[in-house]
Amino acid sequence: MSELAVSAAGVDRVFGTRTRVQALAGVDLEVSAGEFVSLIGPSGCGKSTLMRLIADLDQPTSGDLRVFGKPARRARIDQDYGIAFQQAGLLPWRTVLQNIALPLELHGMPGPQRTARAAELAGLVGLTEFGERHPDELSGGMQQRVAIARALATEPRLLLMDEPFGALDEMTRERMQTELARIAAETAAAVVFVTHSIPEAVYLSDRVVVMSPRPGRITDIVDIPFGAERAEALREAPEFFERVTAVREALHGAPVERANER
Repeated sequence: MSELAVSAAGVDRVFGTRTRVQALAGVDLEVSAGEFVSLIGPSGCGKSTLMRLIADLDQPTSGDLRVFGKPARRARIDQDYGIAFQQAGLLPWRTVLQNIALPLELHGMPGPQRTARAAELAGLVGLTEFGERHPDELSGGMQQRVAIARALATEPRLLLMDEPFGALDEMTRERMQTELARIAAETAAAVVFVTHSIPEAVYLSDRVVVMSPRPGRITDIVDIPFGAERAEALREAPEFFERVTAVREALHGAPVERANER
């Protein structure tokens, strides 16, 4: 049995005391090491809340949540995950390489090792020639690539991504999806990815987790049987559109065909 990167059992999250708002209710989810899982659902369904719980940016009201078998706080301290948000959040006064190296600097890695690791990651995301540029000299897609490289700096076994391509134009977004699929395959990191885009979820994922309107529950999980290699041609394949339709129907409450389940 594969090691579990994320394990959630009966996870609830309730905000407020006088006026209670239940964001998540009874969430059960397992994400295997090396697996790419997308969370999709209507706005306000708790996708980002669940991501924040995994990242130890918030705590469950009840239930059990583990990251590689540890409490989320321990996993954060052990640098088991990297995280990327919709906004790249780069420091404008630092170069590409300096932004990538920031987590390594904060954790005391010596300068020569830090420089070498940052250069390696810049190459991984296709930015070797831009290492000395500053964020305002980069396109939005390039800035997101820097953010992904920074999230990978400490070689995390899990990558958490909250709508990282949401602010990009469609062509750049598709290029970034292809890059991310390649990076995930090369690093073998598990990925939990929040998105509102059904085609994006299908293109990237091994499984798409469908969530209900608030309180957020997992209502369906759609298997995506395309393997690790995600070529551009996949976007035009009939089986791609079949899976897009399956996720769309799951979002609208229709049962999903289980013939391709593992």
